[in-house]
Amino acid sequence: MLRCGDLAVCDVVLRRLSFRIVALMVATLTTAATVGAPAGGATTALPAWSRWLHLRGVLDVAGPRSDGRLVAAVRGRLMLVDPSGKTTAFAPTYSVGAHPESYITLSPGLGVGGAHCDFARDEILALDLKSSPPGVTRIDAHGKVSQLTKVKGVSTLRGIALDTLGDFGHRLLVAAPVGKGKTRLLAVDCRGTVTTIATVPVALEGGLAIAPPSFRPYGGQLIAPDEGNGTIYAVSSRGRLSIIAKPAVPKGGDIGVEADGFAPTTPPAAAYLADRGTPASAKPHAGTDSLLRLDSAALAAAGVEPGDLLVGAEGGAVVVAVRCTTVCIATKVATGPSAAHAEGHLIIAARVTP
Repeated sequence: MLRCGDLAVCDVVLRRLSFRIVALMVATLTTAATVGAPAGGATTALPAWSRWLHLRGVLDVAGPRSDGRLVAAVRGRLMLVDPSGKTTAFAPTYSVGAHPESYITLSPGLGVGGAHCDFARDEILALDLKSSPPGVTRIDAHGKVSQLTKVKGVSTLRGIALDTLGDFGHRLLVAAPVGKGKTRLLAVDCRGTVTTIATVPVALEGGLAIAPPSFRPYGGQLIAPDEGNGTIYAVSSRGRLSIIAKPAVPKGGDIGVEADGFAPTTPPAAAYLADRGTPASAKPHAGTDSLLRLDSAALAAAGVEPGDLLVGAEGGAVVVAVRCTTVCIATKVATGPSAAHAEGHLIIAARVTP
C-alpha cells in the first residue's frame, strides 16, 4: 500500500506509476496481437481461396470418400468431385429442390453399439427439408436413397454432423431451431431413433464438426457457430454449452461464422468450401457459384497445424484458425473472394490413396 504524508509528492508518484502501468498494458496488447500471426508478420498477405470449380448452386461439400472423391450438394442434387475437378452425377433419385439448405455429411464407417447397426462407410446423410416434418435422408455408397428418420416437433433443421469419436454414441447429430435464439440438439442412431441431447440458448446452424481429442478441453464435443453473434461454441454430450472463441470477423445473418472443420493429423491435400450463388440483391456477398479451394501450400503458408479448427465466415469466406492450449486463440489465416457467400461445412481433406 502506498503511503504519502505530502499530497504533492504523492501526486507525482501516482502519476509516474500510472504511466508505467499504461506502458506495460500497451506492450502486452502489442505482443498478444502478434501471437499467432501468419509467418512474415502482420504485413504478410494472407493466402486466398481460389475459385477452383464452377458449380452452379453449390451448397455444401463432404468427404473425401474412400476413393478420394468429394461429394457436393448442388441445386438439390449430389455430385462426386475427384481431385482433378472432374464431376460425376451421383444418386439420380435424390432431389430436394434448389433452395432449402439441405446440408450433408459423410460416414467414415461407424458402428452404433446400442442400436446394433452401422452408418456404413461412404454413406451420405442429408437433411431432408422438403418433407413435413423434416428429417434425414441416407444415400449409400452406390447412390441408393432411403429415409433414415423424420424429426417431429420441429419446423426445420439447420445443421448436421456425425459423431466420429463416440462421446455421443457414434450417432448422427442434427440442430433444430426452437423459438427465437434457441437450438435443440438431437441425436439419431442408425435405425432412425431420435433422442434429444439438450436445448441451448443460442442459434446454431451451418457447418458442425466433432472436435478431435487434441482439441483440449473440448475433445469429442460438437463444435458449432452462431453467425448472429459471431461466437463459436462447444456442446458436450450432456448438453453443456461452452464459448470457444469470438473471432474478429463481421457478425450477423448471412455474414457471420458459418462453416467449420478440423485439420487432419496427416498432411492435408487441400481445404474446400462451398460458395453459393444467391440473388444479386444479396450483394456485397452474392456468391460466385464455386467450390473454393486452399491447396496444401496455402495451408502451410497460413501456419495451419494438425488439429486446428478452421472456421469460415459466410460473407467473404474469411477463415480463422482456432488453437486451444491454456486458452483458445483465433487467428485470421485466409481470405476469400469479396463476393463469396460461404455455406455448409469447411472440409480439410487428408491425402487419400484410393
